Amino acid sequence: MIGNEAKLIIKEKLTKNRYEHTIRVLTTALELGERYRAPMEKIELAAIFHDYSKNESEDDLIYAINEYHLPKKLLEYNKELWHGPVGAMKIQDLYNINDKEIIHAIYYHTTARVNMGIVEQIIFVADYIEPGRSFPGVDEVREIAKSNLDKAVHKALQNTIIFLMKRNENIYPDSFHAYNELTRRIRSGK
Repeated sequence: MIGNEAKLIIKEKLTKNRYEHTIRVLTTALELGERYRAPMEKIELAAIFHDYSKNESEDDLIYAINEYHLPKKLLEYNKELWHGPVGAMKIQDLYNINDKEIIHAIYYHTTARVNMGIVEQIIFVADYIEPGRSFPGVDEVREIAKSNLDKAVHKALQNTIIFLMKRNENIYPDSFHAYNELTRRIRSGK
């Protein structure tokens, strides 16, 4: 599948605002991909499809979590986390996109995880820093992303965890584990 075909699919699936967000994520991801010499075709498809299931109803997402045998623990956390794993499964099922880097980038774009590959990191950061985003800390992550992808993911996770803690929200375990892994990696200079 090529980018233009994927854009047509996603344009039909998403609201106008969500589609515009997707295009901004795509542009940001491609810029990061060039900077970090990442596989551009994978980044393009992952960015275009990252919010594939974002506009689905809560009932449809719950149904898909059960249908695709996704971890039931997802249901214990904010429903904003559900669309990544569901979308990853659906694009495999519906469009035969089976590349693990693309699937993981879509699956974990809201939570992150331990040992993220470069495509996953780029989609995670691009979704966080795309130009339409405006919240405390985003400009700092934009600056960090220009020179160090690990540190950009780390700072985005730190900001997200602090934000959720202040709101007394549950924090998905993958996010904590990813944060801890990156903290160790950054401290050790690896």
